[in-house]
Amino acid sequence: MSNLKITEIKAFVPSKDFELSKQFYKDLGFTMASEGGGIAYFHFGHVSFLLQDFCAEAFAENFMMHILVEDVNAWWQQVHESGVLEKYGVKVTALEDQAWRMRDFCLYDPSGVLWRIGQNID
Repeated sequence: MSNLKITEIKAFVPSKDFELSKQFYKDLGFTMASEGGGIAYFHFGHVSFLLQDFCAEAFAENFMMHILVEDVNAWWQQVHESGVLEKYGVKVTALEDQAWRMRDFCLYDPSGVLWRIGQNID
């Protein structure tokens, strides 16, 4: 029988300004593990993505990532304390309890990519 085990899935996240976006994610707390050929590999624990030095503006502004976390309040605080809101002029929404039993907020990166960061609730 073939081994079809999947070990990871990563999205290619667009960036309008590759250098600015790399610094944004580092300032947010992600680790840049490698870079080459217009791709930077970022991770935070077991969560990872590939930042690409390419951007179709309409695509970036309609691109969404979701991170499920254990403590969304801690993440909301991290976003505010990291200084990214002031340094990059990005937007963040308020924490909100959703109808689908998740408490979350949204953070937009410098290219307009929306990151929904949430925690399951009962």
